Amino acid sequence: MMQSNGPLTGLKVVEFTGIGPGPHVAMLLADMGAEVVRIERHGTQISNPVVERARNRVAVDVKSDEGRAFSLETLANADVLIEGFRPGVMERLGLGPDEVLSANERLIYARMTGWGQDGPLAKAAGHDINYIAITGALAAVGRAGAPAIPPQNLVGDFGGGSMYCAFGILAALYERERSGKGQVVDAAIVDGATSLMSFFFGAGSRPFLSTEKGKGMLGGAAHFYRCFECADGLEVSVGAIEPQFYAEFLAKSNAPSELSEGQMNPGNWDAYAEQLAAMFKTKTQAEWCDLLEGSDACFAPVLPVEQAREHPHLKARGAYVEHGGEWHTAPAPRFSRTPGVIRDSAMDGADVAASWKKEG
Repeated sequence: MMQSNGPLTGLKVVEFTGIGPGPHVAMLLADMGAEVVRIERHGTQISNPVVERARNRVAVDVKSDEGRAFSLETLANADVLIEGFRPGVMERLGLGPDEVLSANERLIYARMTGWGQDGPLAKAAGHDINYIAITGALAAVGRAGAPAIPPQNLVGDFGGGSMYCAFGILAALYERERSGKGQVVDAAIVDGATSLMSFFFGAGSRPFLSTEKGKGMLGGAAHFYRCFECADGLEVSVGAIEPQFYAEFLAKSNAPSELSEGQMNPGNWDAYAEQLAAMFKTKTQAEWCDLLEGSDACFAPVLPVEQAREHPHLKARGAYVEHGGEWHTAPAPRFSRTPGVIRDSAMDGADVAASWKKEG
């Protein structure tokens, strides 16, 4: 694997293979330099070379005595454990927090689930759409009078899941510096998604920030914060909230003059949106980009993911990196002295785990 001098270099992580947010947590830590040993079933194939990069893979039957012993020995020398099974599974395998933390009291035991470790739904099956459904997040997405639209699995699995799990791991590692002790991190998507909704809970009764479909300014109700179709069928986004940015948007786009009055009056939004929709239909996406992109009009083209890496700004930022014949998303965030790096995965997990024991 490529060497790294990222900010987490020296951190030893054991990942029990899973799907969704768990592997993403391991990727985030690995990108920052952590050494990740991924324990997986025999015959497991890499299904996503981007998310599953930078792993020291090892095939182990954790249900066997030998597999359990290997896991416990590896965890005895690790800093972090990541697992995403239903509550009780790791305990039945003999790898629950009681067993593992008794052998390594400094371990951060991160449990990544949808419903959490307790509560009426804890052991029920579910997916991203279900987790964000009960938090208020899903109900806020879509058009009035139509069913809610799942925002892919960005809000639950990754926004409320892996990002909060990674945050919890780093917070626990920081606390360990003072106490010398590890602890369990119960990272539940329902908790993270609820936390993501804090802005709207704190907004009180302000109608502009309503989460009711078809009413909230940030939910696409406002004519100055939504997407429009162009003459070529492609789309653009407008987010000109502040008066000065709205004025620039109107001036540069040569929008109808009446739109300059009553921007924040919700009673105008539908009619004004119709006028803007007709206006955007007069030019192609490229023509609107030439006119508005890079200005204070708060404008950007709506790009499919396969075209995003060709956008000049993302290319200049190096947001995508070609590695091993694959295009990868670059490690984020960025560091001035200890940058993250993309590394390969390899079936050398047993050797790496053995080296941890020698170092310990």
